[in-house]
Amino acid sequence: MLNKMGAKIKGAGTDIIEIEGVKKLKDVSYNIMPDRIETGTFLCMAAMTGGNIKVKGTNSNHITPVIYKLEETGCKLKVQKNEIEIQAPKRLKAVDIKTMPYPGFPTDMQSIFATSLTLAKGTSMVIENLFENRYKYTQELIRMGAKITIEGKTAVIKGVRRLYGANVKATDLRGGAALVMAGMAARGETKIENIEYILRGYEKFDHKLKSLGIDIR
Repeated sequence: MLNKMGAKIKGAGTDIIEIEGVKKLKDVSYNIMPDRIETGTFLCMAAMTGGNIKVKGTNSNHITPVIYKLEETGCKLKVQKNEIEIQAPKRLKAVDIKTMPYPGFPTDMQSIFATSLTLAKGTSMVIENLFENRYKYTQELIRMGAKITIEGKTAVIKGVRRLYGANVKATDLRGGAALVMAGMAARGETKIENIEYILRGYEKFDHKLKSLGIDIR
């Protein structure tokens, strides 16, 4: 965007950004790129609940590792230029994931993807390579019936047949979204506190979920 405004910036995607000052910038019309984590969240929600949805206005190139892993779980994905359609199986297969810097598997998708694996057939392993203390959400999932063991930067998830509604607390943005997803798939009612974390990263989240048939207030 800055270069379109007349700035002189080189080195995008490298270790060094070089900026040459200019006297002024001009106004431009610019489209912000789609949010890859929001795209991944909705795809994982469909995967966990056995759904079939189409996400429009996205860029599949930004979440290639997520798409590959969803296919490993047994989901069928139809990827087009600006939209992704997913058809989930009755039950997901267990897979292993490890977070890496872009273009690897995104750390912001770790809690969301891991939550979908709580209902998968088999045992999955999740390795968080980027941040510490990113497994706080697992304690809330365990209260809902998930079987998760944390060993350092590794989470071992043994898939269960069902989760159960409970009163839980969001401790961060993506972990909070993961709890919403768990509540969608759980039997009974789930109440999530501290939703201000979730609302930071998802616009009109409840409205979008209602349009997919989710009973959410």
